[in-house]
Amino acid sequence: MSGRRLTAALAGAGVLAACGGGTGEGGADPPSPSAATSAVEDVNPVIADDFPDPDVLEVDGVYYAYATNGNLRNVRVARSTDLETWELLDDALPELPSSWTIPGKTWAPEVTELDDGTFALYFTATNADPYLQCVGVATSARPEGPFTVAGEEMVVCPEEEGGAIDASTFRDEDGTRYLLWKNDGNCCGLDTWLQLAPLTADGLALAGEPVRLLVQDQPWEGNLVEAPTLVRRDGTYVLLYSANDYGGAEYAIGYATAPAVEGPYEKADGPLLTTDATGGRFIGPGGQDVVTGPDGEDHLVFHSWYADTSYRGLNVLPLEWDGARPSVVVP
Repeated sequence: MSGRRLTAALAGAGVLAACGGGTGEGGADPPSPSAATSAVEDVNPVIADDFPDPDVLEVDGVYYAYATNGNLRNVRVARSTDLETWELLDDALPELPSSWTIPGKTWAPEVTELDDGTFALYFTATNADPYLQCVGVATSARPEGPFTVAGEEMVVCPEEEGGAIDASTFRDEDGTRYLLWKNDGNCCGLDTWLQLAPLTADGLALAGEPVRLLVQDQPWEGNLVEAPTLVRRDGTYVLLYSANDYGGAEYAIGYATAPAVEGPYEKADGPLLTTDATGGRFIGPGGQDVVTGPDGEDHLVFHSWYADTSYRGLNVLPLEWDGARPSVVVP
């Protein structure tokens, strides 16, 4: 099947009004099939089940995907060797501490391998006091878990900012490991900022003060930005993120670039991947991650809605680069 490369310039006109109404300005048509540049087999969704907010980690040639709670699991996890065929596994985080967390909302997991070979799982859960969604951490000797919650409190829980969700990690070339997250301001009428802070060597605590990177300030973003994903290309830091209402076609993926890890970040002219720009093939794409596949090429992993928006399945598409400018190849 033919594919087409979608850049921010092509996708910058907003999202699909026919699927619920977009908030972006303008109304450019999606690129036509004549823009095809390479062949892409449409194998998506690669997990045709509810598997939202995916994070993917490669360990010794095996890929592990983690997702928001569901199907009686706090953190869903699946395993693959090719990014296409996945085996669903047991709960990666079977127990939460009852003394300071409230079960039922374990969202947007992120797993990273630490320098000592152990694995750290950063998860969003409901904190008991203050009663907010916040970010905690758990550890395991194996990437599939089971993970055990570390410490007696959340790692990030800013009460004055509405809490914190959507953790992700980034390791810079100097070895410094960072935690990124979104303050959950839209829960309580506040701005949403993507933020970053260095982590301690054991990954269990912040090692410095948070730095604010991006806030919602473009029409297509609606009332929020979230789900930060940071990569480095050609000496430039590229921050991918999701924005707008996750529950429909307005949700989309954008990106910004910076010369230094703490910024300043400059947003692209428009979103990177939208419902509209895919001709409605992927409804509400978001919760993205970037992973290098078995072919040595980068891929964008993300969720989108299926079955009349009853569940968010897992998708994988080629991600190409023009310097530090990403583009997604869509079937």
